[in-house]
Amino acid sequence: MNINRQKVREAFASYTNNYDPADPKIALKIAHTYRVADNCEQIARSLGMSDEDVDFAWLSGMLHDIGRFEQVKRYNTFIDSESVDHAEFGADLLFGPDNLVKEYTNDRSLDDVMDIVIRQHNKYRMREDLTERTKTFCEILRDADKIDILRVNIETPLEDIYNVSEEELLTSGVSERVMNQVRQHVAIKRDVPLSPAERVIGHIALSFELAFPKSWELTKEQGYLDKMFQFPSRNESTIKALAETKAELDKYYSEK
Repeated sequence: MNINRQKVREAFASYTNNYDPADPKIALKIAHTYRVADNCEQIARSLGMSDEDVDFAWLSGMLHDIGRFEQVKRYNTFIDSESVDHAEFGADLLFGPDNLVKEYTNDRSLDDVMDIVIRQHNKYRMREDLTERTKTFCEILRDADKIDILRVNIETPLEDIYNVSEEELLTSGVSERVMNQVRQHVAIKRDVPLSPAERVIGHIALSFELAFPKSWELTKEQGYLDKMFQFPSRNESTIKALAETKAELDKYYSEK
């Protein structure tokens, strides 16, 4: 895939200028996009991909959260269950009637693949009918996104991310249902509403499902995961959950 990165950056800046940069939710998603794109590039290069495939992976990072901006504008939340599935919404904006993807690149050769990659980036489990090549691009983006979600949880007030008060955030607890999933070393299912503290545990637990060695390397280098465990909860169940989750994660990667 042939892309002009400067054109992509300019198109992204032009698009996001339609939204309020003073809104912390908008600001964090702009920063998140650039960081995810950079993570995608680093992971793709670690896999020995061609320059064109690295460009595709980078572009998937730049496009993956396009749906977030309109989601915030319409619903003032990042919680998909309370608004829209932001991945599906973003892919519809890019490849549906609005055809926003044309603003980013004139190369239409991999639109079908990019459509899938965008739609699959937030799913609990990916589709099982993917080709190995498409699956790899999906895994690169999913890993890159997970890595930066940890940074967002540290650098952005969690009250803004979760739409809750500080009191709700620091006093909420963690259920055995969530901890049983941690003990299975899997990401937390979002099939029922999670408490604010369970969302913190859920974001930490994304680390169990990183697909590539480079992804874990980047996670450790950046140090945000360690800071996540310093969440200052006032709830005993959450304090215990954080300690147990750290132990389970340490065990998981020591055995890999």
